[in-house]
Amino acid sequence: MLLFLGMLTAFGPFATDMYLPSFPSMAEWFGTSSSMVQLSLTSCMIGLAVGQLFFGPLSDKYGRKIVLLWSLLLFIVATFWCIYSSDIYQFVAFRLLQGIAASGGIVISRSVSTDMFEGHELAKMLAVIGSINGVAPVLAPVVGGAMTGIAGWKGIFGVLLLIGTLILFAAFYYQESLPRERRVSSSFLHAFRNFKPLFGNRPYMGYMLQLGFAQAALFANIASAPFIMQEHYGFTPLDFSICFGVNALAVVIAAALAVKFKRVENGTLAGSIGLLVFSVCEMVALFAGCSFWVYEVFMLCILFSLGLCFTSSTTLAMDKGRMYSGSASALLGSVSFAFGGVVSPLVGMGNLMHSTGIVFVVCAVCSLLCIYVAKEH
Repeated sequence: MLLFLGMLTAFGPFATDMYLPSFPSMAEWFGTSSSMVQLSLTSCMIGLAVGQLFFGPLSDKYGRKIVLLWSLLLFIVATFWCIYSSDIYQFVAFRLLQGIAASGGIVISRSVSTDMFEGHELAKMLAVIGSINGVAPVLAPVVGGAMTGIAGWKGIFGVLLLIGTLILFAAFYYQESLPRERRVSSSFLHAFRNFKPLFGNRPYMGYMLQLGFAQAALFANIASAPFIMQEHYGFTPLDFSICFGVNALAVVIAAALAVKFKRVENGTLAGSIGLLVFSVCEMVALFAGCSFWVYEVFMLCILFSLGLCFTSSTTLAMDKGRMYSGSASALLGSVSFAFGGVVSPLVGMGNLMHSTGIVFVVCAVCSLLCIYVAKEH
């Protein structure tokens, strides 16, 4: 079950980020500008954000398994047509469809965990999901970079097609975790009304937004690190990939350690405070034109803090939204990807070093404030 849910969680980030290193070759292949190729990334993230808002309520009404099977089948079809797109416009459209389909795995992985576990056991399960959710966006470009020179961008999408097919076969053996008596019994459209009580649930909203700002900080790193390491510090693409992979370990270790806190709330608070402290340090260092190792040490500390947040905040938000776990998971994932999509281009405004540090601090401040919103009654 851990392996299965982990693969579903990594599905979206790998579909989004794995092909990033092949952008230049894709622009040449389609005979288009780099901005049009980048639009395919935006369309996929929009699909990931919007798709979860539909798959969550649908799984609350019809069950997890049937919705998951249809989303995986849609992913396979969309990926196939991505490979055989004749122009960039078709590719962008099928990337949107691919993002929508991949969102099903993300939202259902959290919903299944909430169906099956509570309290500390839920935290342990979500620790794995949280660590994968934090590491996958970082590792995907590294894997894609290694594959680009071997198989090209079509080879990357061929691998995604294979992964989707394997998960589809595995999903047939998954036992439904939401019994009929616990499903939403009202009409299809009424299932989407489950978002209303969640919006009125202050603790859920607080932890959901806290996680969203934490995810935004992660995407700020993903968007800025290639330029900072390669253009400012002179790293080769291989050196960058290795360093990027090492940094991902900080998220994994922290996500695993988050379950050691006696109270899950303490993990979120510790992660948010650490994120703020080290973000301020990183901003000052970047403004001062620091050496690579100063930048790297503070970056590792930021990623470690994010790892604590990913596990603890996901656990708390899903626990507070347990009554409508599918919708709660959908809103949680949608906000995370939406925040990441908004923040990513902001780090490129003006001086990259300065804007990156500022974005880190703003995300950290908002993240910490959301915890206090969640605690108000």
